Amino acid sequence: MRLRLHRYWFVFADPNVPCCGVTAWTKDDAMSIVRHRLFEGEDFRVTDIIEDVDVSTLDANHVLPNMAPPNLRGVWFPLGYQD
Repeated sequence: MRLRLHRYWFVFADPNVPCCGVTAWTKDDAMSIVRHRLFEGEDFRVTDIIEDVDVSTLDANHVLPNMAPPNLRGVWFPLGYQD
């Protein structure tokens, strides 16, 4: 069985934390990327995770012009957390 990358859109419980877009092999892989890249190993609470999100449905005025390519493993939104 060959794994394929999935695009995940995270919505966090803390309203001061912006949503996040991550491409990863699995949901656990995406959670690990978020924990290490955005939260520096700290715990966080998620209210929603959309798997295989269609990026064209995201905010055209804010998210789309401010995101990295979503076809590579890692954080693609917000900018500044890429490898």
